[in-house]
Amino acid sequence: GNNWAVGNRLYGAKYRSQILETIRKEAEHCDCLQSFFILHSMGGGTGSGIGSHVLELLKDEYPDVYRFTTALYPSADDDVITSPYNCVLALKELTENADCVLPIENQALLDICKKVSQGIKMKKETALSSGEGGIAKKEKPFDTMNNIVANLLLNLTSASRFEGSLNVDLNEISMNLVPFPRLHYLIPAISPLFASCDVALPPRRLDQAFSDTFSRDYQLIRADPKHSLYLACALMMRGRVDVSDIRRNIDRLQPSLHFVHWNRDGWKTGLCSVPPIGHPYSLLTLANNTCYRHTLGEIRDRFNKLYRRKAHLHHYSQVEGMEMDLFQSSYESLDCLIAEYKDLEGTAMGQPPLSPQDANSTTFTAPRPRMC
Repeated sequence: GNNWAVGNRLYGAKYRSQILETIRKEAEHCDCLQSFFILHSMGGGTGSGIGSHVLELLKDEYPDVYRFTTALYPSADDDVITSPYNCVLALKELTENADCVLPIENQALLDICKKVSQGIKMKKETALSSGEGGIAKKEKPFDTMNNIVANLLLNLTSASRFEGSLNVDLNEISMNLVPFPRLHYLIPAISPLFASCDVALPPRRLDQAFSDTFSRDYQLIRADPKHSLYLACALMMRGRVDVSDIRRNIDRLQPSLHFVHWNRDGWKTGLCSVPPIGHPYSLLTLANNTCYRHTLGEIRDRFNKLYRRKAHLHHYSQVEGMEMDLFQSSYESLDCLIAEYKDLEGTAMGQPPLSPQDANSTTFTAPRPRMC
Protein backbone atom coordinates (compact mmCIF):
# COMPACT_ATOMS: atom_id res chain seq x y z
CA GLY A 1 0.00 0.00 0.00
CA ASN A 2 0.98 3.66 -0.62
CA ASN A 3 3.71 2.45 -2.98
CA TRP A 4 3.71 3.22 -6.73
CA ALA A 5 6.08 0.31 -7.40
CA VAL A 6 3.72 -2.23 -5.80
CA GLY A 7 0.75 -1.00 -7.85
CA ASN A 8 2.59 -0.54 -11.15
CA ARG A 9 5.30 -3.19 -11.17
CA LEU A 10 3.82 -5.91 -8.94
CA TYR A 11 0.04 -5.88 -9.28
CA GLY A 12 0.07 -4.27 -12.72
CA ALA A 13 2.11 -7.16 -14.10
CA LYS A 14 0.20 -9.75 -12.08
CA TYR A 15 -3.24 -8.72 -13.32
CA ARG A 16 -2.25 -7.50 -16.77
CA SER A 17 -4.23 -10.13 -18.69
CA GLN A 18 -7.35 -9.65 -16.56
CA ILE A 19 -7.19 -5.89 -17.00
CA LEU A 20 -6.80 -6.20 -20.77
CA GLU A 21 -9.71 -8.65 -20.98
CA THR A 22 -11.97 -6.30 -19.02
CA ILE A 23 -11.01 -3.38 -21.27
CA ARG A 24 -11.56 -5.47 -24.40
CA LYS A 25 -15.08 -6.48 -23.34
CA GLU A 26 -16.05 -2.88 -22.60
CA ALA A 27 -14.56 -1.65 -25.88
CA GLU A 28 -16.51 -4.26 -27.85
CA HIS A 29 -19.77 -2.97 -26.37
CA CYS A 30 -19.17 0.45 -27.94
CA ASP A 31 -20.75 1.28 -31.29
CA CYS A 32 -18.11 3.96 -31.86
CA LEU A 33 -15.19 3.90 -29.46
CA GLN A 34 -14.14 7.53 -29.14
CA SER A 35 -11.84 7.73 -26.12
CA PHE A 36 -10.90 6.20 -22.79
CA PHE A 37 -11.45 7.99 -19.49
CA ILE A 38 -9.31 7.09 -16.50
CA LEU A 39 -10.07 8.47 -13.05
CA HIS A 40 -7.40 7.85 -10.43
CA SER A 41 -5.59 9.41 -7.50
CA MET A 42 -1.91 10.33 -7.61
CA GLY A 43 -0.88 10.07 -3.96
CA GLY A 44 -1.61 6.44 -3.13
CA GLY A 45 -0.01 3.30 -4.49
CA THR A 46 -3.07 1.81 -6.21
CA GLY A 47 -4.31 4.95 -7.97
CA SER A 48 -0.89 6.16 -9.09
CA GLY A 49 0.61 2.73 -9.77
CA ILE A 50 -2.18 0.72 -11.36
CA GLY A 51 -3.74 3.87 -12.86
CA SER A 52 -0.55 4.70 -14.77
CA HIS A 53 -0.11 1.01 -15.69
CA VAL A 54 -3.60 0.91 -17.24
CA LEU A 55 -2.77 4.09 -19.17
CA GLU A 56 0.33 2.45 -20.60
CA LEU A 57 -1.68 -0.65 -21.57
CA LEU A 58 -4.22 1.49 -23.40
CA LYS A 59 -1.48 3.21 -25.37
CA ASP A 60 0.01 -0.14 -26.39
CA GLU A 61 -3.27 -1.92 -27.20
CA TYR A 62 -5.37 1.00 -28.54
CA PRO A 63 -2.82 3.52 -29.87
CA ASP A 64 -5.34 5.32 -32.10
CA VAL A 65 -7.94 5.91 -29.35
CA TYR A 66 -7.58 9.10 -27.31
CA ARG A 67 -6.77 8.71 -23.61
CA PHE A 68 -8.20 11.25 -21.14
CA THR A 69 -7.08 11.14 -17.52
CA THR A 70 -8.64 12.84 -14.52
CA ALA A 71 -5.83 12.81 -11.95
CA LEU A 72 -6.55 13.73 -8.34
CA TYR A 73 -3.56 15.27 -6.56
CA PRO A 74 -3.13 15.00 -2.78
CA SER A 75 -3.04 18.01 -0.48
CA ALA A 76 0.16 19.12 1.23
CA ASP A 77 -0.98 17.62 4.56
CA ASP A 78 -1.80 14.25 2.98
CA ASP A 79 -1.52 11.30 5.38
CA VAL A 80 0.47 9.26 2.81
CA ILE A 81 4.10 10.12 3.55
CA THR A 82 5.33 8.66 0.26
CA SER A 83 2.78 10.55 -1.88
CA PRO A 84 5.46 12.90 -3.36
CA TYR A 85 7.30 9.85 -4.76
CA ASN A 86 4.07 8.36 -6.10
CA CYS A 87 3.04 11.65 -7.73
CA VAL A 88 6.35 12.20 -9.52
CA LEU A 89 6.58 8.60 -10.74
CA ALA A 90 2.99 8.72 -12.03
CA LEU A 91 3.44 12.15 -13.61
CA LYS A 92 6.13 10.78 -15.91
CA GLU A 93 3.64 8.18 -17.19
CA LEU A 94 0.89 10.78 -17.64
CA THR A 95 3.22 13.04 -19.59
CA GLU A 96 4.33 10.22 -21.90
CA ASN A 97 1.14 8.18 -22.33
CA ALA A 98 -1.93 10.43 -21.95
CA ASP A 99 -3.46 12.64 -24.63
CA CYS A 100 -5.17 14.97 -22.15
CA VAL A 101 -4.92 15.24 -18.37
CA LEU A 102 -7.42 17.11 -16.21
CA PRO A 103 -5.58 17.77 -12.93
CA ILE A 104 -7.67 18.20 -9.78
CA GLU A 105 -6.36 18.99 -6.31
CA ASN A 106 -7.94 17.63 -3.15
CA GLN A 107 -7.21 20.89 -1.36
CA ALA A 108 -8.92 22.94 -4.09
CA LEU A 109 -12.05 20.77 -3.84
CA LEU A 110 -12.03 21.10 -0.06
CA ASP A 111 -11.66 24.89 -0.29
CA ILE A 112 -14.57 25.09 -2.75
CA CYS A 113 -16.82 23.00 -0.51
CA LYS A 114 -16.01 25.19 2.50
CA LYS A 115 -16.73 28.39 0.59
CA VAL A 116 -20.03 27.05 -0.73
CA SER A 117 -21.17 25.86 2.70
CA GLN A 118 -20.11 29.11 4.41
CA GLY A 119 -21.26 31.54 1.73
CA ILE A 120 -24.77 30.25 1.09
CA LYS A 121 -27.54 28.66 3.11
CA MET A 122 -28.05 25.16 1.77
CA LYS A 123 -30.87 22.75 2.36
CA LYS A 124 -30.22 19.58 4.34
CA GLU A 125 -30.10 17.37 1.23
CA THR A 126 -28.35 18.98 -1.73
CA ALA A 127 -27.06 17.80 -5.08
CA LEU A 128 -23.62 19.01 -4.08
CA SER A 129 -23.35 17.28 -0.70
CA SER A 130 -25.67 14.29 -0.99
CA GLY A 131 -25.24 10.90 -2.55
CA GLU A 132 -28.90 10.94 -3.61
CA GLY A 133 -29.29 9.87 -7.19
CA GLY A 134 -26.30 7.57 -7.11
CA ILE A 135 -26.05 3.88 -6.31
CA ALA A 136 -25.63 4.46 -2.59
CA LYS A 137 -28.38 6.46 -0.88
CA LYS A 138 -26.44 7.05 2.33
CA GLU A 139 -24.17 10.07 2.24
CA LYS A 140 -20.45 9.35 2.26
CA PRO A 141 -17.78 11.63 3.78
CA PHE A 142 -16.38 12.70 0.39
CA ASP A 143 -19.65 12.95 -1.58
CA THR A 144 -19.42 16.73 -1.71
CA MET A 145 -16.01 16.69 -3.37
CA ASN A 146 -16.81 13.72 -5.60
CA ASN A 147 -19.97 15.37 -6.94
CA ILE A 148 -17.99 18.36 -8.18
CA VAL A 149 -15.75 16.02 -10.19
CA ALA A 150 -18.80 14.09 -11.41
CA ASN A 151 -20.40 17.32 -12.68
CA LEU A 152 -17.19 18.16 -14.50
CA LEU A 153 -17.27 14.84 -16.35
CA LEU A 154 -20.99 15.16 -17.09
CA ASN A 155 -20.39 18.53 -18.73
CA LEU A 156 -17.38 17.23 -20.63
CA THR A 157 -19.30 14.28 -22.12
CA SER A 158 -22.63 16.05 -22.68
CA ALA A 159 -21.93 16.55 -26.38
CA SER A 160 -21.60 12.78 -26.82
CA ARG A 161 -24.90 12.14 -25.06
CA PHE A 162 -27.20 14.98 -26.18
CA GLU A 163 -27.92 17.10 -29.22
CA GLY A 164 -26.64 20.63 -29.57
CA SER A 165 -26.12 23.40 -32.08
CA LEU A 166 -22.34 23.41 -31.52
CA ASN A 167 -21.45 20.02 -30.08
CA VAL A 168 -17.77 19.28 -29.55
CA ASP A 169 -16.28 15.87 -30.24
CA LEU A 170 -14.07 14.77 -27.36
CA ASN A 171 -11.16 14.26 -29.71
CA GLU A 172 -11.45 17.90 -30.81
CA ILE A 173 -10.41 18.95 -27.30
CA SER A 174 -6.97 17.44 -27.68
CA MET A 175 -6.66 18.66 -31.28
CA ASN A 176 -7.41 22.28 -30.39
CA LEU A 177 -6.05 22.69 -26.86
CA VAL A 178 -2.72 20.81 -27.00
CA PRO A 179 -0.15 22.75 -29.07
CA PHE A 180 2.80 20.58 -27.96
CA PRO A 181 2.63 16.84 -27.10
CA ARG A 182 3.87 17.10 -23.51
CA LEU A 183 1.84 20.19 -22.60
CA HIS A 184 -1.51 18.41 -22.46
CA TYR A 185 -2.59 19.38 -18.94
CA LEU A 186 -5.92 21.24 -19.03
CA ILE A 187 -7.04 23.13 -15.92
CA PRO A 188 -10.79 22.66 -15.30
CA ALA A 189 -13.22 25.15 -13.80
CA ILE A 190 -16.99 24.79 -13.56
CA SER A 191 -19.87 27.13 -12.81
CA PRO A 192 -22.21 26.88 -11.02
CA LEU A 193 -20.69 24.70 -8.30
CA PHE A 194 -24.11 23.86 -6.88
CA ALA A 195 -27.59 23.14 -8.19
CA SER A 196 -29.90 26.16 -8.18
CA CYS A 197 -32.67 24.07 -6.62
CA ASP A 198 -30.44 23.42 -3.61
CA VAL A 199 -29.85 26.95 -2.40
CA ALA A 200 -31.91 29.89 -1.24
CA LEU A 201 -30.53 32.07 -4.02
CA PRO A 202 -31.65 32.82 -7.58
CA PRO A 203 -29.57 31.32 -10.41
CA ARG A 204 -26.45 33.29 -11.33
CA ARG A 205 -26.54 35.48 -14.39
CA LEU A 206 -25.06 34.01 -17.55
CA ASP A 207 -22.29 36.63 -17.79
CA GLN A 208 -21.36 35.96 -14.16
CA ALA A 209 -20.95 32.23 -14.91
CA PHE A 210 -18.32 33.11 -17.55
CA SER A 211 -16.53 35.43 -15.13
CA ASP A 212 -16.62 32.78 -12.41
CA THR A 213 -14.77 30.16 -14.41
CA PHE A 214 -11.85 32.54 -14.94
CA SER A 215 -11.52 33.43 -11.25
CA ARG A 216 -9.20 31.43 -9.00
CA ASP A 217 -12.05 30.47 -6.62
CA TYR A 218 -13.62 28.23 -9.27
CA GLN A 219 -10.48 26.44 -10.45
CA LEU A 220 -10.18 22.77 -9.50
CA ILE A 221 -6.50 23.26 -8.76
CA ARG A 222 -5.11 26.01 -6.55
CA ALA A 223 -3.97 28.34 -9.30
CA ASP A 224 -4.85 31.67 -10.87
CA PRO A 225 -4.81 31.27 -14.67
CA LYS A 226 -5.92 34.86 -15.22
CA HIS A 227 -2.45 36.09 -14.25
CA SER A 228 -0.55 33.51 -16.32
CA LEU A 229 -0.31 32.67 -20.01
CA TYR A 230 -3.08 30.90 -21.93
CA LEU A 231 -2.00 28.55 -24.71
CA ALA A 232 -5.63 27.72 -25.55
CA CYS A 233 -9.01 27.58 -23.82
CA ALA A 234 -12.27 25.66 -24.30
CA LEU A 235 -15.73 26.81 -23.22
CA MET A 236 -18.18 23.89 -22.90
CA MET A 237 -21.67 25.33 -22.39
CA ARG A 238 -24.89 23.50 -21.58
CA GLY A 239 -28.40 24.93 -21.55
CA ARG A 240 -30.62 27.51 -23.21
CA VAL A 241 -27.84 29.73 -24.49
CA ASP A 242 -27.16 31.22 -27.92
CA VAL A 243 -23.83 31.12 -29.72
CA SER A 244 -23.93 34.90 -29.73
CA ASP A 245 -23.92 34.87 -25.91
CA ILE A 246 -20.70 32.87 -25.93
CA ARG A 247 -19.09 35.17 -28.49
CA ARG A 248 -20.12 38.26 -26.55
CA ASN A 249 -18.55 36.95 -23.34
CA ILE A 250 -15.34 35.96 -25.13
CA ASP A 251 -15.06 39.52 -26.45
CA ARG A 252 -15.77 40.87 -22.96
CA LEU A 253 -13.19 38.68 -21.19
CA GLN A 254 -10.43 38.60 -23.84
CA PRO A 255 -8.80 41.94 -22.94
CA SER A 256 -8.18 40.76 -19.35
CA LEU A 257 -6.66 37.41 -20.40
CA HIS A 258 -3.11 36.98 -21.66
CA PHE A 259 -2.98 34.55 -24.60
CA VAL A 260 0.26 33.40 -26.19
CA HIS A 261 1.03 35.74 -29.10
CA TRP A 262 0.90 33.04 -31.79
CA ASN A 263 -2.58 31.87 -30.70
CA ARG A 264 -4.49 34.94 -29.55
CA ASP A 265 -7.76 33.51 -30.87
CA GLY A 266 -7.18 30.11 -29.28
CA TRP A 267 -10.77 29.51 -28.19
CA LYS A 268 -12.73 26.30 -28.67
CA THR A 269 -16.44 26.59 -27.96
CA GLY A 270 -19.10 23.95 -27.49
CA LEU A 271 -22.84 24.31 -26.92
CA CYS A 272 -25.13 21.47 -25.83
CA SER A 273 -28.80 22.45 -25.81
CA VAL A 274 -29.78 20.13 -22.92
CA PRO A 275 -29.16 21.79 -19.52
CA PRO A 276 -28.12 19.78 -16.49
CA ILE A 277 -30.81 18.87 -13.97
CA GLY A 278 -31.51 21.74 -11.60
CA HIS A 279 -29.66 24.34 -13.71
CA PRO A 280 -30.81 26.69 -16.48
CA TYR A 281 -27.25 26.38 -17.82
CA SER A 282 -23.74 25.41 -16.78
CA LEU A 283 -20.25 26.15 -18.06
CA LEU A 284 -17.10 24.06 -18.04
CA THR A 285 -13.81 25.78 -18.87
CA LEU A 286 -10.68 23.83 -19.84
CA ALA A 287 -7.58 26.01 -19.93
CA ASN A 288 -4.13 25.07 -21.17
CA ASN A 289 -2.34 27.58 -18.99
CA THR A 290 1.21 28.02 -17.75
CA CYS A 291 0.02 28.52 -14.14
CA TYR A 292 0.05 24.72 -13.86
CA ARG A 293 3.82 24.93 -13.41
CA HIS A 294 3.27 26.26 -9.88
CA THR A 295 1.36 23.10 -8.94
CA LEU A 296 4.13 21.00 -10.46
CA GLY A 297 6.71 23.05 -8.58
CA GLU A 298 5.04 22.27 -5.25
CA ILE A 299 5.11 18.57 -6.06
CA ARG A 300 8.79 18.81 -7.01
CA ASP A 301 9.63 20.57 -3.73
CA ARG A 302 7.87 17.90 -1.67
CA PHE A 303 9.67 15.19 -3.64
CA ASN A 304 13.05 16.83 -3.00
CA LYS A 305 12.53 16.94 0.76
CA LEU A 306 12.33 13.14 0.86
CA TYR A 307 14.67 12.24 -1.98
CA ARG A 308 17.59 14.34 -0.70
CA ARG A 309 17.72 12.08 2.34
CA LYS A 310 16.86 8.90 0.40
CA ALA A 311 14.00 8.45 2.88
CA HIS A 312 11.63 5.50 2.32
CA LEU A 313 13.41 4.44 -0.88
CA HIS A 314 14.01 0.92 0.44
CA HIS A 315 10.26 0.27 0.24
CA TYR A 316 10.48 0.77 -3.52
CA SER A 317 13.82 -0.94 -4.18
CA GLN A 318 12.63 -4.23 -2.70
CA VAL A 319 9.76 -4.51 -5.21
CA GLU A 320 10.61 -6.87 -8.04
CA GLY A 321 10.94 -5.10 -11.38
CA MET A 322 11.41 -1.64 -9.90
CA GLU A 323 14.44 0.16 -11.33
CA MET A 324 15.74 2.83 -8.95
CA ASP A 325 16.96 4.92 -11.91
CA LEU A 326 13.28 5.63 -12.51
CA PHE A 327 13.28 8.11 -9.63
CA GLN A 328 15.90 10.25 -11.35
CA SER A 329 14.35 10.01 -14.81
CA SER A 330 10.89 10.86 -13.40
CA TYR A 331 12.31 13.88 -11.60
CA GLU A 332 14.06 15.04 -14.78
CA SER A 333 10.82 14.62 -16.74
CA LEU A 334 8.97 16.77 -14.18
CA ASP A 335 11.75 19.37 -14.12
CA CYS A 336 11.71 19.56 -17.92
CA LEU A 337 7.91 19.96 -17.97
CA ILE A 338 8.12 22.89 -15.55
CA ALA A 339 10.89 24.44 -17.67
CA GLU A 340 8.77 24.15 -20.84
CA TYR A 341 5.92 26.07 -19.24
CA LYS A 342 8.33 28.62 -17.80
CA ASP A 343 10.07 29.13 -21.15
CA LEU A 344 6.76 29.74 -22.91
CA GLU A 345 5.70 32.18 -20.23
CA GLY A 346 9.03 33.98 -20.32
CA THR A 347 9.15 34.41 -24.10
CA ALA A 348 5.50 35.25 -24.62
CA MET A 349 4.52 37.39 -21.63
CA GLY A 350 6.75 40.20 -22.88
CA GLN A 351 4.97 40.40 -26.25
CA PRO A 352 2.86 43.58 -26.59
CA PRO A 353 -0.78 43.29 -27.71
CA LEU A 354 -1.25 43.55 -31.47
CA SER A 355 -3.50 45.82 -33.41
CA PRO A 356 -5.79 44.09 -35.96
CA GLN A 357 -3.59 45.41 -38.80
CA ASP A 358 -0.42 44.01 -37.21
CA ALA A 359 -2.11 40.69 -36.51
CA ASN A 360 -2.89 40.28 -40.20
CA SER A 361 0.56 41.22 -41.43
CA THR A 362 3.00 39.82 -38.87
CA THR A 363 4.51 36.36 -39.09
CA PHE A 364 5.26 34.66 -35.77
CA THR A 365 7.72 31.93 -34.98
CA ALA A 366 6.55 29.74 -32.11
CA PRO A 367 9.23 28.85 -29.54
CA ARG A 368 10.47 25.32 -29.90
CA PRO A 369 9.49 23.01 -27.07
CA ARG A 370 12.30 21.43 -25.11
CA MET A 371 13.32 17.93 -26.10
CA CYS A 372 13.43 16.03 -22.81
